[in-house]
Amino acid sequence: MKTGVSCYRYGSPRQRGEGLRIGAARHLPRGVKRGDWQRGNYFDTWLPLVAPTADLVAAFKHEQITFPAFARRYRAQMKAPEARHVIDLLAAVARSQPISVGCFCEDESRCHRSILRALIAERVKPA
Repeated sequence: MKTGVSCYRYGSPRQRGEGLRIGAARHLPRGVKRGDWQRGNYFDTWLPLVAPTADLVAAFKHEQITFPAFARRYRAQMKAPEARHVIDLLAAVARSQPISVGCFCEDESRCHRSILRALIAERVKPA
């Protein structure tokens, strides 16, 4: 069985071997009922604790900060104990089965999910 962590965009078709889809956005998809989260390829479980704060997202979207600044601040947010514990849990799951983290953003390279994937992958490696 394949293990590890990958990324996806909400609503994109499921890929073979991507495993459990974890929604990592602060907000739920508008107009999508709870029963349609999986059917609509959004996520299997929603985990907003690993999403950037609304203020950080707004600063980036309104071009008040660059993506490198956004990335630094997001990584700092993920050092909080609650987020760190959840990331450790996701890494433990990823050691035994594949997981995928997703959100709404079109460009994965300018999205927190690519940073989150890296944070989880850093902890997947056995100590």
